[in-house]
Amino acid sequence: MLGHERSDNDLSGTVHGPAIQSGKVYGGIHFHTEAAPEARGPKPPWQLPPSIRITGRSAEVKTLEGHRARATREGHPTLAAVSGLGGVGKTAVALAWLHTIRPHFPGGQLYADLGAQAPGGPVDPGEVVGRFLRALGVPTPQVPPVLAERVALYRSLTADRRLVVMLDDAATAAQVRPLLPAGQCVTAVTSRRRLPGLSVDGGHVIHLEPLGREAAVELLDSTLADGRVAAQPEEARALVDLCAGLPLAVRIAGARLAARPRHGITTMVRALTEEHDRLEALAIDGDHDVRAALDLSYQGLPAGAAHLYRLLGLHPGREFGGPVADAVLGSDAADALDVLYDASLLIDAGQAAGAERYRFHDLVRLHALAQADRDESPEERAAALRRIGYHYLANATRAEELIDPQHRTMARDFGPGPVVVVEFGDGGAGDGAGAADSALDWLEHELPNLMAVLRIARAAGIPALGWQLADAMWPLFLRRKFYEEWREAHREGLLAAEECGDEAAVCRMLTSGGLGELDMDCPEQALGMFERAAASFLRTGDALGHARTLNYRGLAHQRLGEPDRAAGFFGRAAAELPDCGDRRAGALARFNLADVALSRGLYEEAAREAEAARDVLREAGDTYNTARADALAGRAYLGLGRLDRAEAGLRAALDTLRPMSAGYETARALGGLALVSEGRGQPGLARRCYREALVLYSAVGGPDSADAQEVRDRLGALGPEAGENGTADNGDAAG
Repeated sequence: MLGHERSDNDLSGTVHGPAIQSGKVYGGIHFHTEAAPEARGPKPPWQLPPSIRITGRSAEVKTLEGHRARATREGHPTLAAVSGLGGVGKTAVALAWLHTIRPHFPGGQLYADLGAQAPGGPVDPGEVVGRFLRALGVPTPQVPPVLAERVALYRSLTADRRLVVMLDDAATAAQVRPLLPAGQCVTAVTSRRRLPGLSVDGGHVIHLEPLGREAAVELLDSTLADGRVAAQPEEARALVDLCAGLPLAVRIAGARLAARPRHGITTMVRALTEEHDRLEALAIDGDHDVRAALDLSYQGLPAGAAHLYRLLGLHPGREFGGPVADAVLGSDAADALDVLYDASLLIDAGQAAGAERYRFHDLVRLHALAQADRDESPEERAAALRRIGYHYLANATRAEELIDPQHRTMARDFGPGPVVVVEFGDGGAGDGAGAADSALDWLEHELPNLMAVLRIARAAGIPALGWQLADAMWPLFLRRKFYEEWREAHREGLLAAEECGDEAAVCRMLTSGGLGELDMDCPEQALGMFERAAASFLRTGDALGHARTLNYRGLAHQRLGEPDRAAGFFGRAAAELPDCGDRRAGALARFNLADVALSRGLYEEAAREAEAARDVLREAGDTYNTARADALAGRAYLGLGRLDRAEAGLRAALDTLRPMSAGYETARALGGLALVSEGRGQPGLARRCYREALVLYSAVGGPDSADAQEVRDRLGALGPEAGENGTADNGDAAG
């Protein structure tokens, strides 16, 4: 028998403990008893919390395991850090990974919550090492009192032991380093802060982002486990979208629904739809709470970073660059931005024009906005919002000046203080063309933010900002045809101008907006806007303004299929505008006369008017419209059968329009060159021009636009590509 009971023999004959009774014994006698626990040593510690089911994180777990495999092959300990926003699932991912590798690490598992967000501050690493030593069998009296000695003993004990260590909620890399075991051990660290310092120690750092939609729906389904997600898929997607893919938020929403099995998912969707109540709705049992999770991150911020966090919550757009943060803070915000980024409260949104951009997770933005409402005065919130608006207006105005210096910029108000203006590089062009391209790209990239600011300008009490922003975006609308934004910007700008009582601004919104309606094939709407502007100019005695509307009204009549009325308006504009001091606008009227003549088949007249317009526009420095006039003259010469003159004009236009990213006008010039190629019996060159034009038309007006369809028809008429009479069409016809 084996055991640890009392072992003795008293006079009564009673035997306690192991005993052998035998009549005869031959040979040696050996007694074996099981060693006492203290003789065997302590059992391995198994301290990891239970693992929970995760979704959508297989790639991250695979990355962590791949890092472990490499470290093992190279004979190094494994160190991995998982960072991310509170509630994004860092601990769940780390635990899922560590539990899968438990069979390979019989030496045990150590766990410590390092308390980065604890009310009393982060846990002292010396205390944690002491706990680890006791878990590894070191009696309390033998735990050294000095940190360095504790660490040395800890590493000696782990040098030949296959052990897993999890350090949850770390504050800094310095807090982690004393807790790293030796030998072939694995250490996983989680932190809301990015810990690049651990890379120096051979660590592999991964940052968790919120779940994608389908993974979040799967998580909701596993939380409910009752078939409601399968029965209501659209509602489930709406719900996880409101949770912005944050696993904690999805689990809370699912748990609340699970407690109400008779309720549809739409119940929770309605509860989360109101932004100001969303964080309150994402809480359950006073234990799991999205707001509380974000509060912990916020409370750990230095004062300057916390101030920037609150004010950036006011930003109306989804993402922003460093200059916006400078404008919000009124000073250099680089250090505070770094703190917010390292704390996972800002997400890297990539780069634009070589500059870093950031965004908030949707729920973090709501939290930042709530903190601003609580901790910033109404005056400071209003001032910060104005600084944001004036920053965008100042930069849009600078972009407008570079792209379209001929545009008649009206007076702009940039507020009382200095504004932060970005630099638009010339891309090495050296002649300003590169700067103009950079400025146009900036306008396009910032369009969502510009529109967001414009939409809130009236409600924020700064209506002039609204119409001025709409006006500053004109070069972008003209060249890249963001039609819906063009329409919305000028409708909102018109309301803002009317609220300001600024009749000149009202007329600008009517005419610029009307040109957008023309581009969207709404000539009746456009004509009404132009006529309203004309009446206003007559009332105020503005002869120049009224003469400009003649041109616009002619364009509307041309689109309405009334070429005679259109030509009449254009003729009056061509005569009156130079007399009023605007030769450039008069040249544009002659350009329009040429377009009417071309549509009537009057090719000689069209070529004459187009070239006359081109000469004045070139003299005025209007390169964009000069190129348009070259292209129009080229099409007129095409009608006359003078292919060399036609090609010269069209290629001259392309040389200017292509670098400007003027997609629509470039496509029109390419269509003309394709016709030239057809006329010369070069169908291969024609096809290449048509195909490039089709891509541009589809990008500007959509693949189903009338222009795109016309090009498809021309391509179809050319027939199949094979068998082109042996013509060798090498090179780019439009190059």
